[in-house]
Amino acid sequence: MIAPPAPILSLPDAEPLVLAPEGGVLLTADGELMALDPAALRRRVDGPPLLLCHAKAVGRRCGLEVMGAFDLLELFAFARPGRFSAPTPRGLAAALGLPVPASLEDAAITLPRLAETLLRGLSIPTADERSDPAALATRMGEAGWPWAPFVLKALGLRAPVEDHRKRGAYQIWAHLPEWEAEPPNPPPSQHGVEPREARARLAQMLGEGAEPRPQQGDYAGAVAAAFGPRPAPDDPTVVLAQAGTGTGKTLGYLAAATVWAQKNGAPVWVSTYTRNLQHQIDGEMDRLFPDPVLKARQVVLRKGRENYLCLLNYEDAVRGLALNPRDAVPLGLMARWAAATRDGDLTGGDFPGWLADIIGRPNSVALADRRGECIHSGCPHYSRCFIERGIRRARKAQIVIANHALVMIQAALGGVDDRDAPSRFVFDEGHHLFEAADSAFAGHLTGLEATDLRRWLLGHEEGGRRASRGRGLKRRVEDLLPGEEALATVDDIERAARALPGPGWGRRIHGEDPRGPAERFLALTRTQVYARAQGADGPYTLECDTTDPVEGLVDAALALDVALAGLQAPLQALAKAFRDRLDDEAASLDPNQRQRLDAAARSLDRRAKMEIGGWRGMLKSLSEPTPPWLVDWFGIERVEGRELDFGFYRHHVDPTRPFVDALVRQAHGVVVTSATLTDGAGDDPDDWRAAEDRTGAGHLPRPAIRAQVASPFDYPALTRVLIVRDVRKDDLDQVGAAYRELFLAAGGGALGLFTAVTRLRAVHHAIAPALQAAGLPLYAQHLDGMDVGTLVDIFRGETDACLLGTDAVRDGVDVPGRALRLMVFDRVPWPRPDILSRARGLHFGKQRWSDMQTRFRLKQAFGRLVRRADDRGVFVLLDPMMPTRLCTAFPPGVEVQRIGLAEAVAITKDFLALEPAVAVTHLDGSVIGGPSI
Repeated sequence: MIAPPAPILSLPDAEPLVLAPEGGVLLTADGELMALDPAALRRRVDGPPLLLCHAKAVGRRCGLEVMGAFDLLELFAFARPGRFSAPTPRGLAAALGLPVPASLEDAAITLPRLAETLLRGLSIPTADERSDPAALATRMGEAGWPWAPFVLKALGLRAPVEDHRKRGAYQIWAHLPEWEAEPPNPPPSQHGVEPREARARLAQMLGEGAEPRPQQGDYAGAVAAAFGPRPAPDDPTVVLAQAGTGTGKTLGYLAAATVWAQKNGAPVWVSTYTRNLQHQIDGEMDRLFPDPVLKARQVVLRKGRENYLCLLNYEDAVRGLALNPRDAVPLGLMARWAAATRDGDLTGGDFPGWLADIIGRPNSVALADRRGECIHSGCPHYSRCFIERGIRRARKAQIVIANHALVMIQAALGGVDDRDAPSRFVFDEGHHLFEAADSAFAGHLTGLEATDLRRWLLGHEEGGRRASRGRGLKRRVEDLLPGEEALATVDDIERAARALPGPGWGRRIHGEDPRGPAERFLALTRTQVYARAQGADGPYTLECDTTDPVEGLVDAALALDVALAGLQAPLQALAKAFRDRLDDEAASLDPNQRQRLDAAARSLDRRAKMEIGGWRGMLKSLSEPTPPWLVDWFGIERVEGRELDFGFYRHHVDPTRPFVDALVRQAHGVVVTSATLTDGAGDDPDDWRAAEDRTGAGHLPRPAIRAQVASPFDYPALTRVLIVRDVRKDDLDQVGAAYRELFLAAGGGALGLFTAVTRLRAVHHAIAPALQAAGLPLYAQHLDGMDVGTLVDIFRGETDACLLGTDAVRDGVDVPGRALRLMVFDRVPWPRPDILSRARGLHFGKQRWSDMQTRFRLKQAFGRLVRRADDRGVFVLLDPMMPTRLCTAFPPGVEVQRIGLAEAVAITKDFLALEPAVAVTHLDGSVIGGPSI
């Protein structure tokens, strides 16, 4: 048989352009490289179509909408769906196995080759293709996608795509696999895990010939204690395990966890704070399950519903193409991804963070079920639903990798998403448990929260912002209603819901024309904040105490309480009606109906009891004393002076107490682990008390087991800590000059951390020209328009890049190797002096709380510098007022040098110019030379 001829490729006749920190580099049609200043860049972008990488970023830089450009990121998303690449020419080259360009000029020359490689890849069909690329490209081309003719030619299309293929191009749900119902799990056994078993499993996962690490074996044996049988009800065994960076704690606790899961026939939930660690853990499980098919059954990643693509939302968006034909391009790229994705996760995994930026959030991440509108088995895509498949796989898995947010929410809601409550947990990045619990167990009676409830009840209203499917409660449950009485109850709910803020609520309140009890209450809270808060003329969030309310506020609170009671009662009545139907028709209901009725009843109960009940308790406290374990305030959330939300806020002074009551006491065993659990060096009892305060271990009936394994890294040899004493931190010209010189001395690989966005912007403006002249890429949170994960991905992939960011960047950075070798803080990262911090200072001790928070931030930041045995790093603080008592944040033996800027620049340059050691000696005498496990 004669093979068909290979498709003939063609490339667009467009000049390649790459961005520089200031301006750009253009490869002209004559083959000449031309440097463009910002004005010339703007003129060229406004001209004929270009070949670009990330057209949206180029447009933001120029203040223009880039029209008709050939964006290589769009082509990559189409040709390599579900694959990772940093959204830069260097990142694309690395992802495609091409030589990585070393300069901006090389990058411009590389762009056509990137396009050719992507198009050539389309000519090779894949065996597991679930979408129709030719039909999608045709539909996208009809909507103006410039790549369409080149894609169709690469696909070898020799005749127009048939109409029936075009009509079905976006219907990827029809080609996704269906999950099948399985019988419920039997109860787990109660066999414990001996330390020797954990060590043996660790050796199995490491494989033959692995270097001996005594600390790693000690750690695995220590955490095994959490996997023994529980001695009494509400009395779990909790292990607090501090393991220094490089110990290999991930494999240590996975060894013990997998032994328990296999012996007892039930999953262990491993919870993390960041998505990077979730995927690192997932990768480590390849050691135990090298077969991808077997691993898919035994290891499952779980997040909340709001993180996954909802196929019904996607179908509704597809149905809207007749009215919004321009959406054919973004929805086509989403179709390609949805057909290729492993699990439908829109916030990590195989969904590129930059894809939401280039195609818009409404046609990407907003297609998730973010407002609790799921109709469960009433959905035509229920048997193919990514979320339902993940829930069912998790019940049969050995290891479920979740995040703190999901675990906390399920604890707060009583396991709303999954009835098979796990009995064993591992909380990695355990130093974040306090803030995760603080978010989950808080109450916010604000404009956005109240309008979200109204939208959940009434659906999309005329004049409102369309969100998700916009279906109200009545449309979601009308086929479940047991009779006319229940239908009347739904009508009562809809009438009562109109007391909540409606479309345009913010505009009316600003115009002093609030409507309804909720808007009137919110308007008065805003009045009180502006009357009493300091800094009202500034750009930052404002807040004030709830005591001595302004005139009319107490009456408005009482009126809103009455209105909420009128909503709460029918919600509870409807939930009861659904539960009654479950009981009355137990013999005749099919499983899908039972599941929908149960889910609807629990959802109504949650809204009525937890959300509305919590709000009513807050409102009543305005005329009664607030319970001492809670703290209340009125606030206005602002970003750069723009109001985002305002209202009434309530948090627990110690949020670990409800976390322990709701989750830990119900568990049988819990491991909480981190490299930074304790405060300070970890030897003093007060340091362990900080770990107990931040994890809730102090609220347990018996003390937690403490385990500590030191880092094997020789920090005094691998790092330098410099406090610059001759830069005025309030003089941004001096601060900018310091960043410039330090970044240049390091030759890039630098992370600049800031306590305020305004300071970040000023420093970016000051250092960009010098870094561009030195050939060092510069990226910045809040300026480059990309999410933190994407920025970190870019930074990780470019050895000599520089990145500026705030707290979110500090927490999200995991960059081993020379890509991160310098970290510069603009000033001591004290906690924000707000009402919540004030209350916690009174509870935990004012200076103790403030110092503890600051040391944890410094420890976490410093810990990012050395992730492997051959890493070297310099940590610089541009704050001469750094107290000596905070220096215990750094490892023992690391000298903290207080020096001038010139000396700091010289030390940075000389120290980082040294070749990294081929082998680094452990503190225990053993030798290592590769990445930590």
